[in-house]
Amino acid sequence: MVTLDVRPQLIDALSALRDCVAAVRLPLPLAGAPRARQTRAELLAQLDDYLLPRLRDPEAPLLVVVGGSTGAGKSTLVNSLVGRRVSEAGVLRPTTRTPVLVCHPEDHHWFAGMRVLPHLTRVWLPQQEDDAGIGTDGTGAVEQSALRIDTAAALPRGLALLDAPDIDSLVVDNRLLAAELICAADVWVMVTTASRYADAVPWHLLRTAKEYDASLVTVLDRVPHQVIDEVSRQYAALLTRAGLGDVPRFTIPELPESAGAGRGLLPTTAVAPLLAWLAHRVQDPAARQQALVRTAAGVIDSLNARMPELAGAVAAQYAAAVRLTGAVEDAYAGEGDRVRRQLQRGAVLAGDARTRWRGYPRDSSARELLDSLAESLGALLQCAVAAAEERVEEAWGHEPAAGTLPMPGPDGEAAERVGMAVRRWRRVLEELAEEEVRRLERTPAPDAETVAALLAAALLGGRRARLAGERLAERVGAHVALRLRDRGGELVTTYIDRVLHGERDRRLAPLDALEVTPEPQAELIAALSVLQRER
Repeated sequence: MVTLDVRPQLIDALSALRDCVAAVRLPLPLAGAPRARQTRAELLAQLDDYLLPRLRDPEAPLLVVVGGSTGAGKSTLVNSLVGRRVSEAGVLRPTTRTPVLVCHPEDHHWFAGMRVLPHLTRVWLPQQEDDAGIGTDGTGAVEQSALRIDTAAALPRGLALLDAPDIDSLVVDNRLLAAELICAADVWVMVTTASRYADAVPWHLLRTAKEYDASLVTVLDRVPHQVIDEVSRQYAALLTRAGLGDVPRFTIPELPESAGAGRGLLPTTAVAPLLAWLAHRVQDPAARQQALVRTAAGVIDSLNARMPELAGAVAAQYAAAVRLTGAVEDAYAGEGDRVRRQLQRGAVLAGDARTRWRGYPRDSSARELLDSLAESLGALLQCAVAAAEERVEEAWGHEPAAGTLPMPGPDGEAAERVGMAVRRWRRVLEELAEEEVRRLERTPAPDAETVAALLAAALLGGRRARLAGERLAERVGAHVALRLRDRGGELVTTYIDRVLHGERDRRLAPLDALEVTPEPQAELIAALSVLQRER
């Protein structure tokens, strides 16, 4: 008899793999991202809620999750298997659908703790013989993040039934919870009806169970007596064509109790074959091991395909992030080069600044010249930022990954930030001029504001302001003038870079906050490799 592999090394490898899966982030809206997010959620659900708890506690009761579409009769089936009403039944569902787990009284300790489904709050209700036991207030109104636990001595010891929310619920959270609960199952029981056995939703779950090679049972419920043979034959043919011909099938005829407004229990004879099959799974050691090993091994084997798929999605996210980042960096780097070329051509010495320079010192003061030069430099940088944002907008417009990121657009605060940076540059330049003037051994010392104005004109005027350099040298000496121009040039470069890099980083901040990195891809593949070696 094949036994469940519960070696510590295997559990450690699975735990490490689980942590790698949990670390995955898929925030960018790429084409394959929704599927990858679903894969990640299913992996975490199966590892946290089923595989790791099962390997750590192989003697825990067999957990049978009953799933299906709205109105398929799941809750009536669970109630009938238990022999009393433990789960809210009926076609009309409450908006909040709380899953119900029922087990033998001596097995309650396995589920009262957080061994499985640790994120669901336990709501422990003692055994009730009347309908008031369904919810905390007799109406079924238990918080959605809860798992309601009940006990029933009629169930064989070692067997637990979990009535999951509808897999096609109109409430998204209910659908997600239903899928997660199914991932926690040792045995899946898929319930459908004579009128809906060909629907897409239950077949999606059946195909998923086949993909994972899970222990699976199907129940064809509410089949009218007059067509029971024909419907059963057609359903069997569908299962065979889907490669599920060996799945145990149980048929329950349409009975008055099937739609009993939640109060009816099906006759014992209607559910006896299914109950006997489930009891055999827990009472016969070989059958129990077969069910456990098949489901656990199926989940582990499925990792060989699902982990590389998830790693590929991570790689696609990182590649998209690199493209988005590159578009921003290229845009701002290009504008930075353009600004430097314009400075060499003397583009700042234009308009009012050029007029002030031509009139200096007869018609313009040093302060007016500095004012105009600073204003012209600010305008040049504002144009550069706007041009970079336009390039980013065009590049990101072709990238689906940019869909959730704020797109570039008019930023009224950008001009203020540029203006503040230019004012700081001017103040530092003036302080530099004052420092050099104080060090001069000349009497009388040149005016520091004049030195600053000539230095600014020489730095920003390009070939148009060669005379500014000569006048600066006349006032402070050639050696000091050269030192001022070197240090002043470094200041200009520093503040231009500070403006452009600051706006670039501001544009990249939302993307950087997503923390899309390449490491998770390598970590996923490495964790899978370790697991494969352990197997």
